[in-house]
Amino acid sequence: MKKPNPEHVERFMSVINSSPYFQLLSMKVLEIGLGYSILEIDLEKKHFQPFDIVHGGVLASVIESVTSWAIFYGIENENDGLTTIDLKLNYLSPAISGKAIATGRQIKLGNTLGYAEGHIENENGKMIAHGTSTLMILSDEAPVADPPFPPKFLE
Repeated sequence: MKKPNPEHVERFMSVINSSPYFQLLSMKVLEIGLGYSILEIDLEKKHFQPFDIVHGGVLASVIESVTSWAIFYGIENENDGLTTIDLKLNYLSPAISGKAIATGRQIKLGNTLGYAEGHIENENGKMIAHGTSTLMILSDEAPVADPPFPPKFLE
């Protein structure tokens, strides 16, 4: 298994965290590594549905993101990307506001599909959602950046 290049990881996290969608939802990737990722979200009023709790779609976005990034560095071809083809969630407790931490873990990675799980905890450590994601590996669909990313892996 190849080892991720720390320069690539740092730059990739910067690109993710400055993306419009992550900014819109106030999400931030804290760590990405081989088989795992950690994400933080600041839950605010803008995330609420009419019953004054966080909308389930926000939590689904967090689970999809944290599971995708848990798979990313397991994909050894630098030119390949990924996309979610199945996402399953269980909402375990209402989320109100404050910081929430999501952790993603790769379960299985093949040549064309990956499978990962993720969970979200509130700032008191209470689990608010758990989910799994099946991701399809996309040939020649690597994330694009200007200037280009450094090599994804160390030699």
